[in-house]
Amino acid sequence: MIKVVVVDDSAFMRKAISTMLAKDPEIDVVATARDGEEGLELIRKHNPDVVTLDIEMPRMDGLTALRHIMMEMPRPVLMVSSLTSEGAEATLKALDLGAVDFIPKQLSKVSLDIVKIEASLISKVKIVASRKMMHSRPRPATSIRPATPVSTTSRYEPRSTGSGVPAAITSPNGAAKRDVVVIGVSTGGPPAVQKVLSAFPANFPASIVIAQHMPAAFTGPFAKRLDGLCQIAVKEAEPGDRLKPGCAFIAPGGKHLLLKQLVSRVDLEISTEPASALYKPSANVLIGSAAEAVGRRALGVILTGMGNDGMEGIRALKQKGGRALAQSDATCVVYGMPKAIVDAGLSDEIVDIDDMAQAIMNNLYL
Repeated sequence: MIKVVVVDDSAFMRKAISTMLAKDPEIDVVATARDGEEGLELIRKHNPDVVTLDIEMPRMDGLTALRHIMMEMPRPVLMVSSLTSEGAEATLKALDLGAVDFIPKQLSKVSLDIVKIEASLISKVKIVASRKMMHSRPRPATSIRPATPVSTTSRYEPRSTGSGVPAAITSPNGAAKRDVVVIGVSTGGPPAVQKVLSAFPANFPASIVIAQHMPAAFTGPFAKRLDGLCQIAVKEAEPGDRLKPGCAFIAPGGKHLLLKQLVSRVDLEISTEPASALYKPSANVLIGSAAEAVGRRALGVILTGMGNDGMEGIRALKQKGGRALAQSDATCVVYGMPKAIVDAGLSDEIVDIDDMAQAIMNNLYL
């Protein structure tokens, strides 16, 4: 049995989450708590495998409780997040502090929309419970290189610090053969993406395009947060954006992002089609469009996530002469998406997340 403690100040949410989880015979909600202080007491008492944790609570909020959990008794924590910009900021902070993922909640206590998250909630609880706690340890601040202040007048132009490439990331000799990096990522993704992008120098020689499975309210704050942490520029993609070296574009939640080859440039296109795609944004749609638009000039990267989104896109990219990297099992929160391309024989390298930025740089020249 997977033991779960539910922490939420809303009696409705405590009941809803507990009821949904109880539908799976392998999950046992051993206790519920009304705030962070009570939650910590119950976690110490019951030693659960997974905790669901609200963010806004009286006495002790979710972020404070999460810090205590990670320092004293680290274990997988799923944040229960409101789909607002404020909720997004707090959730991204929680993922920085060691939470493995989040589940959205409907703010209206009379709404039945909360049941829409049932399958995802059960799946996430069962998967994160099986992962080693190395993925939920606090991430030291020193792992993120301080960003160089950037003038807002040139916000999305490649940045130059005048210091060249940092010692941690080295460029092989010669000109880069690949100038587009397409990344597919899902559960556990924000810290992984942050780790990779924050290691790139301002003069990174390729454009980066990312499909992160994330609600629409979250992708803008996610891009803004990364833009403040990284030497490369990061933004949520908009219609009319063009690929630029040293710039990363995050696909907007709820829509697909595609590359479109024109006569002398590559534009980014936002679309709701294919409407039948399981995920919006879809890694398959993004990477498949990169295969068509730039072919062998693209490097595909599949990071942590559930399912197999990205596998067919990588297959198409490989057929066009592109290369592919997969995050290692040992460093994934969920080894689903990378495992799919590894098992299909599509990955050129399997890379620990700490080494992924350098591996990406190296593969631009292969």
